[in-house]
Amino acid sequence: MFNKNIKLVIAALIIAYAIYQFTEGYIGNGIMYILLSTVFIFLYFKNEFILLAFLRLRKQDFEGAKKWLDKIKNPKGALVKKQQGYLNYLNGIMVSQTNMIEAEKYFKKAIDLGLSMDHDLAMAKLNLAGIAFSKRRKQEAKKLLSEAEKLDKRDMLAEQIKMMKQQMKKASIPKQHYGQPTSSRQNRRSRR
Repeated sequence: MFNKNIKLVIAALIIAYAIYQFTEGYIGNGIMYILLSTVFIFLYFKNEFILLAFLRLRKQDFEGAKKWLDKIKNPKGALVKKQQGYLNYLNGIMVSQTNMIEAEKYFKKAIDLGLSMDHDLAMAKLNLAGIAFSKRRKQEAKKLLSEAEKLDKRDMLAEQIKMMKQQMKKASIPKQHYGQPTSSRQNRRSRR
């Protein structure tokens, strides 16, 4: 994996060679080199290992995704800020099944670094809401849930948000014991 700045240098060199090809009269070669340079520019903004990890996650292959993400050795040098956010987002998704404390750290860091798509930001906030709710921080969970609902403009997470709201309502209703007969003695004592 190349450093993010090396990708730009390679793209600039390819574009320079494409211009040289144009001046020599090789228009087809020049166009091909321009198209080749766009690959490196694209990989500057979208890291190849993160893309491959996303593909693995679509197939529910968490181990394969983890292998691709582990190949990113120096995230600050190799990734732009939003890619670092996605690295933390993906790590949070994978860790959320086993370690909620670590997943919370990853999701918070992903939100701080920024995610380019509202859907991904909504998903991170929804996961954080679930973690906060499980830790009995209901106010924080409600706030995160409402933020996730605002960010989910295409209703891709509508079902999960609805389920989370129902769980929060069930937890906020005090438990009442219905159907338990009370003896007349207990009633008389309470009246006195």
